Amino acid sequence: MKKYLITSDDFYTQEDTIFQETLEAQIKKHQPDFLLYRDKENQNYPKLAKTFIQVCNKHTSVKCFLHQDPFLAKELGATGVHLNSTQFESIAKAKEFGLEVIISTHTYDEVKKAQQLGADYVTYSPIFPSPNKGEPKGIEALKDLIEQVDIKVFALGGIIEEKQIQQVKDAKAYGFASIRYFY
Repeated sequence: MKKYLITSDDFYTQEDTIFQETLEAQIKKHQPDFLLYRDKENQNYPKLAKTFIQVCNKHTSVKCFLHQDPFLAKELGATGVHLNSTQFESIAKAKEFGLEVIISTHTYDEVKKAQQLGADYVTYSPIFPSPNKGEPKGIEALKDLIEQVDIKVFALGGIIEEKQIQQVKDAKAYGFASIRYFY
């Protein structure tokens, strides 16, 4: 099962060297398959995104994604872009750029739409209780969804311990995505 580490500005500083050291430490410790630089508030996002890509490129087993911006992802040579659930119209442009696409989804219809529009993966959330993310879907809903779609599904939301990861694995998800588990 694939591991998708999502960064959060709650767990690193925007100072370039410390950001780089934090990423290196997390990659070494957790050996994620996918890594997302996500920081919605940072005015220096392009600068740190460049550092992020440089760190990822040292680790050939890691696919690196930037959040919401297919143009920057293409410019910096990211593996792909992780779009939010309001960016379905950006899937085609990202694919045109040769990027892999992950898109955030929260309903069966969104997952089907992502699949039809050519996204490579979805995150489906929240599976478990997660702060400010609404009612959790639960493992049974995740299982049902996976049985009905062909797109690769990352379970997301409230995954903070091994027991939950095992439940996600048993549900046959492609992988799990998390912020708090990795920090």
